[in-house]
Amino acid sequence: MTIVTCTVFHAVASPTKAPERSKETTKQTYPNYKVIVLNDDFNTFQHVAECLMKYIPGMNGDRAWNLTNQIHFEGQAIVWVGPQEQAELYHMQLGMEGLTMAPLEAA
Repeated sequence: MTIVTCTVFHAVASPTKAPERSKETTKQTYPNYKVIVLNDDFNTFQHVAECLMKYIPGMNGDRAWNLTNQIHFEGQAIVWVGPQEQAELYHMQLGMEGLTMAPLEAA
């Protein structure tokens, strides 16, 4: 009598582990935009300062006059920096008052 021995190998696959999702959330903020007023030969200091106080939130008299002097002596001043939608509004309002505006630019 012949005894035959069979060895059967079972391929056992190791469990595959799915890559874990990162639990960290990366927050990306929208870029801010600069509202820049340019010097010109037809707006008075008084008018520029009044417009800044009228349209730029939180603008007080001293800050408005300092920016007006900067506009006059340096040729321009950044009068506000913030989200694009608000920057567009302030840019438009100041422009409609006759101030000479630089194009909005990302901060």
